[in-house]
Amino acid sequence: MLWMAPAKINLFLRVLRKRDDGYHDIVSLMQKITLYDELIFSPRPKGIVLNCPGSDLPTSEDNLVFRAAQSIFAYTNYPSGMEIKLIKKIPLAAGLGGGSSDAATTLIALNKICSLNLKKNELMKLGAKIGADVPFFVFGNNALASGIGDQLKALQNLPKINLVLIKPPFELSTKMVYENLNLRLTKGKNNYSIPRFLELSDIIRELHNDLESVSLEMHPELNDLKKMLLRHGALGALMSGSGPTVFGIFRDGKEAKKIQEVIKKEISDHCTVFFAKSL
Repeated sequence: MLWMAPAKINLFLRVLRKRDDGYHDIVSLMQKITLYDELIFSPRPKGIVLNCPGSDLPTSEDNLVFRAAQSIFAYTNYPSGMEIKLIKKIPLAAGLGGGSSDAATTLIALNKICSLNLKKNELMKLGAKIGADVPFFVFGNNALASGIGDQLKALQNLPKINLVLIKPPFELSTKMVYENLNLRLTKGKNNYSIPRFLELSDIIRELHNDLESVSLEMHPELNDLKKMLLRHGALGALMSGSGPTVFGIFRDGKEAKKIQEVIKKEISDHCTVFFAKSL
């Protein structure tokens, strides 16, 4: 059985403060997009077997998919097993939430395939123990995330967006980006009022990522990629999550697809360029 695990982008991400427990309070508008990993599930009598063909990903507890399967089977005392094949299409350590999405999709898929009958909030609680973004991928197509990313609220009638994404040939560690940001964070409480998103222009106006300045210091070339997207007609451009993927928002899907092809030819072979839409 084939299941699709979508990537996400952060349309805005504000880090409000570092908490005493080491986590950070954030406010972020998260949006799933049409860039997917594929997961194939095949029931087996016992145990969990994970294969990740074509990638160097671990196939045991170090992989979030394995941990998700382990966790839902332990929680429900499920007696049988599952073989899972993970086909990676979402770049690794790219700020697109691929690993969290794979884990969430595993929880959702196994709940259905194995008739475990867990409710969405139970799956989200299991997901929260695996990773901070996992509950979002269980929750829905978009969410305003607050707290440590665990308080989620769906936004109705969010405008549809067309995207060109550029993933440079290096990875960025979320942990390292946050550690470098800590030096700039104030200890006081930082309040942030939530804007309304009715038109595409509302999204463009609010594009912002507090982590971007840290990542740009480490890799100034990210700014060149943003400028390239804007030069080719993007209404706005931003880095997603802790990076390094940057995306440009376009009004028209056909235009965005053309720009994807133009940028592919213009850019070095080492970057990956994607077209995607919001889900």
